[in-house]
Amino acid sequence: MSLLDIRDLRVSFRQDGRDIAAVKGVSFTLNRGETVALVGESGSGKSVSALATVGLLGANAQVTGSVTYDGQQMVGAPEPLLRRVRGNDISFIFQEPMTSLNPLHTIERQLGESLALHQALTGDAARARILDLLHKVGIRDAESRLSAYPHQLSGGQRQRVMIAMALANKPDVLIADEPTTALDVTIQAQILDLLADLKRTENMGLLFITHDLGIVRRIADRVCVMRQGEIVEQGPVADVFGNPQHAYTRMLLAARSVGQPDPVADDAPEMVRTDHLRVWFPIQKGLLKRTVGHVQAVNDASISVRAGETLGIVGESGSGKTTLALAIMRLIASEGGITFQGRDLRALATRDLRALRRDMQIVFQDPFGSLSPRMTCQQIIAEGLGVHGVDPGRDRQGMVAEVMTEVGLDPAAMHRYPHEFSGGQRQRIAIARAMILRPSLVVLDEPTSALDMTVQVQIVDLLRGLQRKYGLAYLFISHDLTVVRAMSHKIAVMQAGDIVEAGPADQLFRAPRTEYAKTLLAAALEPGVHRPLTI
Repeated sequence: MSLLDIRDLRVSFRQDGRDIAAVKGVSFTLNRGETVALVGESGSGKSVSALATVGLLGANAQVTGSVTYDGQQMVGAPEPLLRRVRGNDISFIFQEPMTSLNPLHTIERQLGESLALHQALTGDAARARILDLLHKVGIRDAESRLSAYPHQLSGGQRQRVMIAMALANKPDVLIADEPTTALDVTIQAQILDLLADLKRTENMGLLFITHDLGIVRRIADRVCVMRQGEIVEQGPVADVFGNPQHAYTRMLLAARSVGQPDPVADDAPEMVRTDHLRVWFPIQKGLLKRTVGHVQAVNDASISVRAGETLGIVGESGSGKTTLALAIMRLIASEGGITFQGRDLRALATRDLRALRRDMQIVFQDPFGSLSPRMTCQQIIAEGLGVHGVDPGRDRQGMVAEVMTEVGLDPAAMHRYPHEFSGGQRQRIAIARAMILRPSLVVLDEPTSALDMTVQVQIVDLLRGLQRKYGLAYLFISHDLTVVRAMSHKIAVMQAGDIVEAGPADQLFRAPRTEYAKTLLAAALEPGVHRPLTI
């Protein structure tokens, strides 16, 4: 008997007086000690199917069909049974840890809640178990992290805490919804190895939802390909990937970022430079908040980027990539030299610096979290025009329509709100918000990590096209080295706040000099081979 048996699952949502079908007759099984991957583009029904297994959908969801866990019917089951199963027998790892973790509770308290509820573990026993879990998922210096709040951790660290919470009660079924999206490639490899080991030692069933087909090839036994609420193809991974039968499967397998950016003109001016940039955060303790040490986020970073050039910044979570970018934009305090368009940013008064911000824009990793849910697409894109007083006599709506067309959005949708767009469309809105100001420098902080492979290709092509048209300088932060290779002219590799290697992209990919860079590239470009990294 299968551990999890899903038969003819159908899910629809009541909206505006009509039923919208999200899942249409999905059927598959999950056995003990087996990994089944659900793949497909955003909106294909992957996450909805998973949430329906234990009744985690909203009140407007209508669920029919059969979902049996260990012989127990979950569809229509009483709430006490579902509460007993959730988090204990069937656990979830969600994609966005910042919205899944309570911002008001420490890491120790949040992990301890699950242990107290399901295992009655408290006090020293609970703390020992929590430390063990944090060590298992790769949290360095775990004891010092117990009192940390979610906002004090990096994106990758928050995701590892979520994984620890899901594993706390040794579930029979682990449903992992894009669990490695926010992780760098080396930690991603460690987490995948961890999940594979737990699946084997605990005889656990793993339902893995992802858009990264390289991960599917590595970790899954069987794969189900979903499109528009239906499974269009399923079977053993080797069979489906080796000889795909459906056209949609073939399209997914063919989608990957390729090519290179256009060469930089020999006379291209230098756009931004840092000289021995340092960002150290003080550690303060006691009633008087005395400084007892420092978190060395960035040490002695010297970089330069010219107009029309992309500098890719790669490294593990917490290595200082985003901190370096924020320091360059003067959004956090730093020491050392920062020169932008020939002007020393550290010597500028606040008013003068604000005038320059039009030329320095940023596109964040999470397109949903960085867009106000209470503003329309038009208001979001046009906001910067008002802040910077750009072209006050021009028709703002016309300017928004122009830039929406430029980034591949229909101007007719400018009055819609962020939740009415797909993930890829929201990222295009974020790009349009930056581009309407016609900046000279754009920081791209993991702009493709949460997107499907097909949408990633579209966004990379869009960014390269905008760079070609306007001569933009990019700081491109990413842990996806396939995308970095397609975007970057130069690469800086960061480890624990230091730039350990930097140079032309072709040279670094062909012959990395440092062991750290070699390990990073191996983990990214050879997904079937994992070389453990000591951290």
